[in-house]
Amino acid sequence: MKTKKQDFSHLSAKQPIGIFDSGVGGLTVAKEIKRLLPNEDLIYFGDTKHLPYGDKSREAIVGYSTKITAFLLEKNCKAIVIACNSATANALKEVLELVNEKVPVIDVINPVAEKVSYEIHNNVGVIATKATVNSGLYKKSIRKHNKFIKVDELATPLLVPAIEEGFRNHPITHSIIYNYLSNNKLKNIETLILGCTHYPLLINEIKQYYGNRVRVIDSPSIVANQLKMILEKHHLLNENNPKPKYHFYLSDITKNFEKISKKFFGKSIDLEMKVL
Repeated sequence: MKTKKQDFSHLSAKQPIGIFDSGVGGLTVAKEIKRLLPNEDLIYFGDTKHLPYGDKSREAIVGYSTKITAFLLEKNCKAIVIACNSATANALKEVLELVNEKVPVIDVINPVAEKVSYEIHNNVGVIATKATVNSGLYKKSIRKHNKFIKVDELATPLLVPAIEEGFRNHPITHSIIYNYLSNNKLKNIETLILGCTHYPLLINEIKQYYGNRVRVIDSPSIVANQLKMILEKHHLLNENNPKPKYHFYLSDITKNFEKISKKFFGKSIDLEMKVL
C-alpha cells in the first residue's frame, strides 16, 4: 500500500520551530537545533509546573502534551519537536492526530532507535523515566528495524528531579548515577541510550563512570539532524535570518531553567509565564 505523500506547501520557511518538554531537558535538543540551524526562530514550552512527566499517568501526559501542541500551532510553528521521551512514549499518537499533518512532528525516540538499529550495536541499554520504560517504545522501535539487537531498559526516576534542582557534577548525582549504572540489567551493554532529554546534562558524569567501555548515544544531535533533513526535504529551512528570535514559555518559572537557558542561549532570552 502506498503511503500518502505529505504536503507542507502551505507553510513558510520564516515560521518558527516549536519545541516542548516537561522542563530543562528539552533545552539540550533546542541547543543542538540552534547550533545546526542557526537562522531559525524557536519557540520553546517548558511545562515546569507539571514536571517530571516520568511519574505521571499516561492520561495526564497526553493531556499536557496535546494542550502544549495546540498552543504551538496557535503560535504558527512550522514544525513541532516533542523534546521529551515520556511525552513521545505516551502521547505521540494523540499529538499526531491533533496536528493532522498540518506541520511535521519530530519525536525523540524513533530517530534514535532507527539510527542505533542500522549501526553495529548488539547489546543496547536504555535509561529513562518510568513512563518511558513502561511504554517499552525504545525496545519496540529498535527491534522493529533490527530484531537481533538485545535491548535492556532501566527506569532511573531520581535523575530528572536532581537535574531540575540544579545538582550537576555533584556528589548527589555521582551517587545516583553509580547506583543506577551498576544495576545488573546494564551489566553487558556496549551502547547506552540516554532515554530522557534531561540526561545529556549529565553526559560527562555518565561517560566518566564507563570510561571507554560503553558508547553513550548523543540523542539531541540525532533529533536535530532529523529535523534538518525534514525541513530541507520540504523546502522549509530558513536560510536568511541573521537575528533569530528565541522565545521561552514556562508554566512555572524556575531558577534552574533561567540559569540553563541563559547558559545555552545567551543573556537576552525572553522568558514568559504561560499556564495552559
